[in-house]
Amino acid sequence: MLRAFSTAATGMTGQQMMVDVVANNLANINTTGFKHSQVAFQDLLYVKTQQAGAEISSGVNLPVGIEVGSGVRPGATVKVFTMGELQNTGRSLDVAIAGDGFLQVAMPNGDMRYTRDGAMQINSQGTLVTATGYTYEPAITIPIDAVRVDIGKDGSVNITDATGTSSVVGTIQLAKFANPSGLTSEGDNLLSETQASGSPQTGTAGSNGLGSIQSNFLEKSNVQMVSELVNLITAQRAYEINSRAIKAGDDMLRTANDIVR
Repeated sequence: MLRAFSTAATGMTGQQMMVDVVANNLANINTTGFKHSQVAFQDLLYVKTQQAGAEISSGVNLPVGIEVGSGVRPGATVKVFTMGELQNTGRSLDVAIAGDGFLQVAMPNGDMRYTRDGAMQINSQGTLVTATGYTYEPAITIPIDAVRVDIGKDGSVNITDATGTSSVVGTIQLAKFANPSGLTSEGDNLLSETQASGSPQTGTAGSNGLGSIQSNFLEKSNVQMVSELVNLITAQRAYEINSRAIKAGDDMLRTANDIVR
């Protein structure tokens, strides 16, 4: 059977994944703090029937060889951590990170997760939590008598009570990674540490390379609709071309069979 069949099939499979990734990007175009992914492709093993540089006679070497590839495979899906547009919400508990860094989220089992989603909520105990109910780390509690909450660029959470007295009830700390693309997605706008990402380095916002906190803002998704639609069209056309390669191989086999007849 022609090698083109299996080779073109790998191309069709790869473009299917491309469409899947683009579809997920577009589905999350309005997800707060979402970072789009792109597929990195790698070529497969090459069948070499003639090695470049091989000696064909005394003192004569081939300048080029003969090698035929076996197709393509998706090597990785890479998250792109470019910053999304900041949207003014006018809500004091909404925060965005202007620069590098992640908010820390403590899970019920003690594990730590990381997010760029700063749409903070207050639970029944007055603790700042995510929309799913997970506690931001370090835990910060807003007193019930607070009439105003202000979050500084360094992450300090200031409250004003009914008497007009102001006080700091905690500071939001950020974490950064040597390789943020190595973080793995867990859903709920959360990412978790892996060996590829390295260990988190925590600190105060605005210091040691960490971004500053912008209150009353949320970071929108960094998905660019036009770019994703272009990628979708490209993947669709590449899928069609690979299917035509299979059809061409089938036509060639049919022609060979007709000769025998």
